[in-house]
Amino acid sequence: MRPLPAPAVAALCLLALPAAAAAAYFGLTGREVLTPFPGLGTAAAPAQGGAHLKQCDLLKLSRRQKQMCRREPGLAETLRDAAHLGLLECQFQFRHERWNCSLEGRSGLLKRGFKETAFLYAVSSAALTHALARACSAGRMERCTCDDSPGLESRQAWQWGVCGDNLKYSTKFLSNFLGPKRGSKDLRARADAHNTHVGIKAVKSGLRTTCKCHGVSGSCAVRTCWKQLSPFRETGQVLKLRYDSAVKVASATNEALGHLEVWAPTKPGSPAKGLVPRSGDLVYMEDSPSFCRPSKYSPGTAGRVCSREASCSSLCCGRGYDTQSRLVAFSCHCQVQWCCYVECQQCVQEELVYTCKH
Repeated sequence: MRPLPAPAVAALCLLALPAAAAAAYFGLTGREVLTPFPGLGTAAAPAQGGAHLKQCDLLKLSRRQKQMCRREPGLAETLRDAAHLGLLECQFQFRHERWNCSLEGRSGLLKRGFKETAFLYAVSSAALTHALARACSAGRMERCTCDDSPGLESRQAWQWGVCGDNLKYSTKFLSNFLGPKRGSKDLRARADAHNTHVGIKAVKSGLRTTCKCHGVSGSCAVRTCWKQLSPFRETGQVLKLRYDSAVKVASATNEALGHLEVWAPTKPGSPAKGLVPRSGDLVYMEDSPSFCRPSKYSPGTAGRVCSREASCSSLCCGRGYDTQSRLVAFSCHCQVQWCCYVECQQCVQEELVYTCKH
């Protein structure tokens, strides 16, 4: 895996669809690069007053979205965290693939209907859903609080440490933030909306009930339960599986009903219609490029670190790979000293690194 350079993380831009779109979107699926948002990925207390309004103004949002942001202290930071969460998860899931969710070339990618585009829409909506629900339970948003816990007020929930992730508020807010649903005869618009919903659904499927016992010696005489989201890594894994099994779709106008039907061809080039994609399937319209060479869609794979046994053959696209040795320092022979710290020696070992040839 090639780590993302620190300047690239710091300069990550929060993006939005063009104003001509029915509703501006937010996350990794934008087509317009914005002014870098300061402090991306760093934990910080919600900004108040003028600072909060200034942070909202830095974001490339539609007019309605910007109004929602200004009315909701803490939302700008949550949007920032969602973009960061989505990017890191995307890059983790594709760390061994030819397309590794690089920031470079994404604007060109988003103009096409590839599988990778479908994943970007899904992971962006999933990250925003997850971040909003967690921000509510953490008390970082003023207009929402814990998920409803039976028999507990929010203050009691926080006191007992059973503040549930508020997925109900998150999905409702997200629906308003992204704009009302509108019918469209454009296949790409319908595919984007479908993939966005797949991301939200993946977060919902990870909602679990967690319980905590109260009683003498853990007797569980009283049990308090609350809703909790699974780690976002698990959501990312679900979406990667959806990507691997994504369905290529086409469209046709139903003459009898007068509306667009989306369906999956039974096989490439077949005129017959297949089944309608399921609600949990990612859908795409165009076959992806190889991503082997630099293009307007990706920087290519030259110089990428690979595993000789697992990924070099595919990742290097038949060009072969270079082998370099380097010395790596690590802690070794660690011992616990009284009192109370661990003392380690520094050891050095040789490590072979394989990188794809140009």
